[in-house]
Amino acid sequence: MRAIGEEHTVEGWLGLIMEFGQVNLKCMGLLDEANTAAYGQPAPVKVPMTIEKGPFIVITGHDLYDLRQLLEQTEGKGINIYTHSEMLPAHGYPELKKFPHLKGNFGTAWQNQQKEFDGIPAPILYTTNCLVPPRSSYADRIFTTDAVGYPGLKHIEGVNGVKDFTPVINMALELGGWAEDRKLTGINGGSEVMTGFARGTVLGVADKVIEAVKAGAIKHFFLVGGCDGARAGRNYYTEFVKKTPKNTVVLTLACGKYRFNDLDIGEIGGLPRLMDMGQCNDAYSAIQVAVALAGAFECGVNDLPLTLVLSWYEQKAVCILLTLLSLGIKNIYLGPTLPAFISPNVLNVLIEKFNIKPISTPDADLKAILG
Repeated sequence: MRAIGEEHTVEGWLGLIMEFGQVNLKCMGLLDEANTAAYGQPAPVKVPMTIEKGPFIVITGHDLYDLRQLLEQTEGKGINIYTHSEMLPAHGYPELKKFPHLKGNFGTAWQNQQKEFDGIPAPILYTTNCLVPPRSSYADRIFTTDAVGYPGLKHIEGVNGVKDFTPVINMALELGGWAEDRKLTGINGGSEVMTGFARGTVLGVADKVIEAVKAGAIKHFFLVGGCDGARAGRNYYTEFVKKTPKNTVVLTLACGKYRFNDLDIGEIGGLPRLMDMGQCNDAYSAIQVAVALAGAFECGVNDLPLTLVLSWYEQKAVCILLTLLSLGIKNIYLGPTLPAFISPNVLNVLIEKFNIKPISTPDADLKAILG
């Protein structure tokens, strides 16, 4: 922080933010290690979006430990648990998936919560950020914890990370949920989504992937992900994924995936063409896959048939972008609009050093990437 307040040359600033990117890489690695050590290596799983009748709780955010405690405290009480937004990848972890009342996923990304939570007959537990000022139709059903808070909302405090979710549980039983099953869908009308394609799964079939590339069955990989938002233009990512050729694979992560994660875009050699690698911080997993594939093909990451097409919204996405740049990854497509701090001078540096490209249209960008 002290260094930020000092004067630097352009090269000095680049060195500073590259160092920051490497620190963030270590942080993501520690979080990845903590999650996999506690909950196991994620495995692919289909997650329904139907809400079964009866009492339920929706849990949103990123904190898997909060989810684990909620699952333990609701066990045997006749209450179903549904993830929301960035909590979706929890379904892939064996130590969380083993709870039979972890039933499915509720709704889509964070910016749709005012519409999707309107009149919900269940409590909602926010474990991390992405809280939008709530409507009166559900504000009395919100519980926050950890760093999340908002005037007038109920907050669950913890002691050394341990929390008592009894107030949330009691409200779920009192409200009772819906009288009949409620079929929800994704943005594109799909009734289920898949997750769990972390690096352990992808690298576990690396031999098949490598052979498919060598045989020409897979021509290109795309990593399409990042933060979602409400501003117009984010349907770019939906159309981009829809238009990717059938001999390409789309990896995704973070809440930007809700623009297309309910689409069925087929398979290649028994592998789904669309693979959800997890939360935003699971960019670490994607990085490890890219590095491993580069090693297998005896080339650099920038020489792989791989293109990153990212959507940004907030600081965490910028942290991950700086990590990618610190690893020397180039030719990233970024949108739908550039961060406000990217002035013309900064953009020129990013283009010159890393060949960052603002997105244009799906057709034009796919043509530029694939030729």
